[in-house]
Amino acid sequence: MKNRKETELLTLILFILIPLATGAVSSLLSGNMSYDSFVKPSFSPPGYIFPIVWNVLYILMGISSYLIYSSDAPGKEKALQTYKLQLSFNFFWSILFFRFSQYLPAFLWLIVLIVLIVLMISQFYKICPLAAFLQIPYLLWCLFAAYLNYSIYLLNRSN
Repeated sequence: MKNRKETELLTLILFILIPLATGAVSSLLSGNMSYDSFVKPSFSPPGYIFPIVWNVLYILMGISSYLIYSSDAPGKEKALQTYKLQLSFNFFWSILFFRFSQYLPAFLWLIVLIVLIVLMISQFYKICPLAAFLQIPYLLWCLFAAYLNYSIYLLNRSN
């Protein structure tokens, strides 16, 4: 019994580390562009908020995906595929935005990511409502990020 609990705990930790590592690698590949290097709207949060929020969101993603993984429900594999797809879109957004300063393509990429998150939440809800609810902060943050991204695009586009 103890060995099974240890295995479950290690699996949960792995599921938490996957999105954290994805975010860390994406951040490294995004380059050294500073959050202060472009014009931002007045509602833009200070730069130090982003890593805190993203780490919390990545931890919630990991817990949520673990709940789906450990379920025996039908649709689990499809839901996990959607999870992986949205995580890959999440990975590339900051590279588009920060490394390449492609604010409009990054915004459009973020819209696709939001659609994938909604789809994932819907699939997760059918399997484990708690897993779906754990994704709501992520969806809300990405909606805010889309608004912020589009505002930055408008303020920084060439006339």
